[in-house]
Amino acid sequence: MHSDTGDLYRAFAEREARGNSASYQDLAERVAGDEQLLAMLDGLPTAKRQPNLLFGAVRHLGGPVTAGWPAFRDWVAGHWDETSATMLVRRTQTNEAGRCATLLPLLATLPQPLALIEVGASAGLCLYPDRYRYRYLSADGASAVVAEFGAAASPVTLDCTVSGPVPLPASLQERLPEVVWRAGIDLNPLDVRAEEDMRWLESLVWPEQTHRLERLRGAVRVARAAPPLLVRGDLNETVRELVAQAPAGATPVVFHSAVLAYLPPQAREEFAATVRELPGHWISNEALPVLPTVTRRLPRPAPAGSGLFALALDERPVAFTGPHGQSLDWFGTALG
Repeated sequence: MHSDTGDLYRAFAEREARGNSASYQDLAERVAGDEQLLAMLDGLPTAKRQPNLLFGAVRHLGGPVTAGWPAFRDWVAGHWDETSATMLVRRTQTNEAGRCATLLPLLATLPQPLALIEVGASAGLCLYPDRYRYRYLSADGASAVVAEFGAAASPVTLDCTVSGPVPLPASLQERLPEVVWRAGIDLNPLDVRAEEDMRWLESLVWPEQTHRLERLRGAVRVARAAPPLLVRGDLNETVRELVAQAPAGATPVVFHSAVLAYLPPQAREEFAATVRELPGHWISNEALPVLPTVTRRLPRPAPAGSGLFALALDERPVAFTGPHGQSLDWFGTALG
C-alpha cells in the first residue's frame, strides 16, 4: 500500500505544488519516501490520505509546515493522534473564489436570470460570481489588462490570465450575470459565520499564497452579508430537490469545481446521469480524467503535467482552466 500512497504524494509534489508552493512540494516529496509516515497514512481510509488534508490538518493544529522537513516530520510523528483525528473529521474543502473568474464567461452566455446550485459547495464562496470584481490579463507575457468587470467596491478582485477567444462581451461592463437564487450541496457544509469553520478554510490555503488568503477573507465578508442556502445530503437526491426549488423564470445552473475527483468512478457516472435529466445547464470544471465524456471531446491535449482542469458546458469542453481560477485558455468553441 505504501507505493500507492507514496505515488499520491509524488504526484501532488510534481503536478500541483511545483511552481505554487515550494514548502508543500518539498514536504510531499519527503513524505513519499518516508516509510514510517506512509505506514501511518495507510492506517487511514484511502480518501483521507490526501496531501492537502495532511498539510491542512497540521496547519490547523498549529504544526510547522514551513520550518523544513525535520521539524514537520517530528511534529507529525509526535502528534499523530490529533493529526489523524482532524483528518478523519475534516475534508479538503478548498473554497477558491478565484474559480469564479473561469465560470463568469459561461454564466454570462446563459439565459438570465440564473439560479445557481453548486455541488461540493464547502462554504459557498463560489456562489457569488455577481459580487466580485474581475481582471482578465493577457497570457502572452505582457500581463496587459484585457478586460475588467464588476463592482469597484467589492473586497475581492479576481485576476485571471486568458488566451483564445474568451467570450467577454462589453455588456459585462454594465452588468454581471444576474443571480436571483443560490444554493449549495456538501457532505459537510461550512458556515461562513462560524470562526472555527473559517479557520479550517484558511488552513487549506498554501503557505506562500498570501494573495489567496486575502481573497478568501474578502470572499467570506461577501458571503457573510447574505449567507447562502447550504444543504447536507446525498448528491443525487439533493441536487434534484434544489433544482426543483429554483424560482420560476430563472435558469437553473448546476456547477462544480474540483469535486468529482473525490468520488469513485461509478458515483461520478451516477451523478452525471442525474444531471443530464435535469432542466437548465450543467457546468463542470474538473481535472482532465474525471469526466470521460468531457475528456473524449477535448479538441487538443493539455500540456503534460500541467494540472489543468477542463471547463465544460453540458459536457461540451470549452476551455482549459487553472485549478484555482488563475488561467483560462478558450478553445474557440462557439456557444449558443
